[in-house]
Order: sequence, then C-alpha cells, then structure tokens
Amino acid sequence: MVSQARKSELLFSGSDWDFAKLSRVYNEIEAIGVEELHLDIYPVQMEVISSEQMLDAYSSVGMPLMYRHWSFGKRFLYDELLYRKGARGLAYELVINSNPCIVYLMEENTMALQALVTAHAALGHNHFFKNNHLFRQWTDAGGILSYLDFAKSYIARCEERHGLAAVEAILDSAHALMEQGVFRYRRPPKLSSEQQREGLRERLEYEERSYNDLWRTLPPTQGRNKPEAEDESLAERKKSLKLPEENLLYFLEKNSLVLEPWQREIVRIVRVIAQYFYPQRQTQVMNEGCATFVHYTLMNMLFDRGRISEGAMLEILRNHSNVVFQPAFDDPRYSGINPYALGLGMMQDIQRISTEPTAEDRDWFPDIAGRGDWRDTLLDAWANHRDESFIRQYLSPALIRKWRLFVLADGADEPHYEVASIHNERGYSKIRSALAQSYDVGASRPDIQVVDVDLLGDRHLRLQHKVKDGILLEDESRDATLRHIRRLWGYDVSLAATDAETGAMLGERSTKEL
Repeated sequence: MVSQARKSELLFSGSDWDFAKLSRVYNEIEAIGVEELHLDIYPVQMEVISSEQMLDAYSSVGMPLMYRHWSFGKRFLYDELLYRKGARGLAYELVINSNPCIVYLMEENTMALQALVTAHAALGHNHFFKNNHLFRQWTDAGGILSYLDFAKSYIARCEERHGLAAVEAILDSAHALMEQGVFRYRRPPKLSSEQQREGLRERLEYEERSYNDLWRTLPPTQGRNKPEAEDESLAERKKSLKLPEENLLYFLEKNSLVLEPWQREIVRIVRVIAQYFYPQRQTQVMNEGCATFVHYTLMNMLFDRGRISEGAMLEILRNHSNVVFQPAFDDPRYSGINPYALGLGMMQDIQRISTEPTAEDRDWFPDIAGRGDWRDTLLDAWANHRDESFIRQYLSPALIRKWRLFVLADGADEPHYEVASIHNERGYSKIRSALAQSYDVGASRPDIQVVDVDLLGDRHLRLQHKVKDGILLEDESRDATLRHIRRLWGYDVSLAATDAETGAMLGERSTKEL
C-alpha cells in the first residue's frame, strides 16, 4: 500500500480527473520541461471535448474554425462510421499550431492519460511548432485563428450573395489543387522601385560600354531575325510572369482573367491554408518523435520524483507502448514505418551517443559522441531539420541494425527483387540515404509547373510535369484535375509530361481532348 506521506506528494490519485488536477499536472510538467529539457513554448489553452467533437475536429483538418464544404461532412461520416464499428479509435488529443497553442483533450481519458497527452501535446508539439525553422518560416501562429475566422465568415457571406453552388464550385477546384498550391522554397524579396531603377541604369551603362558600331554594317540574315524575336518575346513573357511557377493556385489567383474578386479571394484562402499545413507534411517523424520523447522523458522524471504512482506509471507505459508499436513487415497490421517509433528511436539514440558512445558512434558522429550535451543536440535538431535531413544526418548504424533495415531494388523489367544494401560499411550509408529520400516531400510529389501562357494571344495555359523514375500521372485523376484548372483559368490548359533527367517528351494532354 502507498503510505500517507507518499500520497500527499502525488499530483493525483485514481482515474477520475477534474480541472484542478489538470491545472496542477500541467504546472508541474511545464516547470520540469522548461528547467530540465530547456523547452520554449507558446502559452497553452487546454479544452476538454467529447468524442463527437473530436470527430468534428478530424473532419475540418483539425482546425477549430473552418468554412463549410461538403468534403468535411463526407470525412465526418466516414470517420464516425469506422469509430462506431470499432474499426478505428480516436486520438487522445489534438493540438493546433497557434499562439496560444490550443490543446484538445478527450473527456473519456483517465487522469493518467490526461497527464501523458498534456506532456505530449502542450509541451512536445508546442515546442516543435514554436522553434522549428519550417514552421517559423511558413506559418503565422499568432494570426492563424483570426485568419480562419475571417475565412469562415467571408465564405459564408459569399454563399449568401452568390449561392451555395457557385461557391462550392470554386472550392472544389481550389481543393483539388491544394497539393500544387504551396511554395516549396522561399521566394526572393520583391525589388523596390529604387532597386529597379538602379538595375536599369547598370544595364544601360553596360550596353554603352560594350557597343560596337561595326555590328550595324553587317547585312541581315534572312529567316534569322524572326525566331530570335520569338525567343526574345517568350523570354520576356516568362520573365514578366515569373515563369516557371510551381504554385498553381498562386498563379491562377494572380493571373486568371475570368475570376471575379470574391472567387480570387476564395482561391487565396485555400492557398493560405495549404501553405499552413505544408511544414507538417515535412516533419511528421520529427514532430511526433519530439512529442513522444518529451512525454516519455517527463513522465519518467515525475515518477522518479514521486509525483505519480506506480499504477499511473504502468497505465502511462501501456499507452506509450501502444503509440510506438512497430509491426514487422510480415505482420497483417504493418502499414509502413511508425513515425512515433522512428522519431523516438532516433532521439533516444542521440541521447545514447552523447552519453555512452561506442567506437562506431565516434567514427560516424564525431561532433556529438561522448559530449554529454544531448539536450543541446536535440534542441538544435528540432529547430533546424525536417524529416529528410534529420534521418540523413542522425540515423546510426546501431539503429539500422536494431530495426533490421535493408534496401530492396525493384526494377520494373526484373522478375525478382534484389537486396541492394545490407549491414556493412557501405550499406549503412545507402540505407540511410534511401530512407531519408522516402521522406523528401519534393521527391515524392509530382513536380508540375506553369511554363508558358500568352495573355495577349490565345491564353492557352501550358503546364509541364517533370516525370521521375518513369512514374506518370494516373489518367482519370489527371483529367479531372485539368478540368478544375480550366474552370479557374477560363481557357484551354495542356499538361506535357517530360522526363526529368533527359527532358524527352513522354506525352501531352489538353482540355481540348476532354
């Protein structure tokens, strides 16, 4: 039995929770997280919600404020059906990248589970959102909630003024292009008028210095000036439109001649939301790994200090084990690598390398092996990496052996798989590189760009798909997407597929053919 003195030290006892206990647990967890792990977090706003409200949050991509669209209702019905039939559980929590950071807790959770998910979301995810360079570069945590409030009310007003069908048509097309509606790289700042004048002055001075009157005496070559003029016109057109352009929604928003102002604003709303979620697609392993490492470390610290009981700790460890469970490749439950398990495994491995390195670790990680400053190493990794670069930098041979990773070469013209990389010196680097490449969003998503359009001519919009590894777009999905682009553009659209390495033309599809 637990002594009376020990009971008085506990943050809670029993499985029932109340708001006083939640507040007490959060204060303790926050103090340890800031002091021991040096976490830097946004202020936290915790809300307790029901399973129905969690399903509703699922349907609206996890955002507390969202405009209406039929796809959200479809998602709600789908998730609800699976949940009622027992085919899918619900998350214990949901966290919003905002300032203050909003954390939703399920009311069905026990007190021990509330403590676990508070550490996971309110400390782990919160720190990652605030400090990772991708979120700092691409999202405005302080303004997202007010922007969503504006978006919801604006689209509601458009529905009243222009009708549900008209608004839904624009949203359908914009949603279809969300994957191609983000900037993957930071755009250079726009030149000021003074900088533009300075550039023009420098070009004129250069032309005066390099001018030679002898060129005027050469006879014109017949048939040569026209192609040159066309090339110059094309180059000037592409320069004025800043082509090629990877963000289709941005190009359509800025250059479509058929969109009315309210339609243009709706396209912009969808584009801003797509950009908001772009960092999350690149950091799933790191984000979940950070949150899992934080909750596991903080819960163990609370237990070591006598702040939670053995029974609560056993419940916490059981739920933790469920979260990081990794089925084997031949297990019916296998659906890929669990990002929670991989992220936690790599971060605990960094901790081991920093404190108890082997000779192999010293060869592979000379900058961190044996230094003992695992906190600083993790804080730096959480701030400056995404999944692809994190794996490429920190996946160790020891973890590769522990996970029994290897590389399979799958040639389309070969009848058998080939084990291309195994556990040897060369194989470790290839395995790490292959796994990192699989988390590169830029490599896994189609590279489709606007390459040309003559706004003063036929206004035919020309897109180019750079095909990697011979993987073409699925015909039905491609044609449906082209129709959506044509709706927003208003004129013919064509998509040319070219080999990314050789530039060879692999085919072309136009809306004229649909």
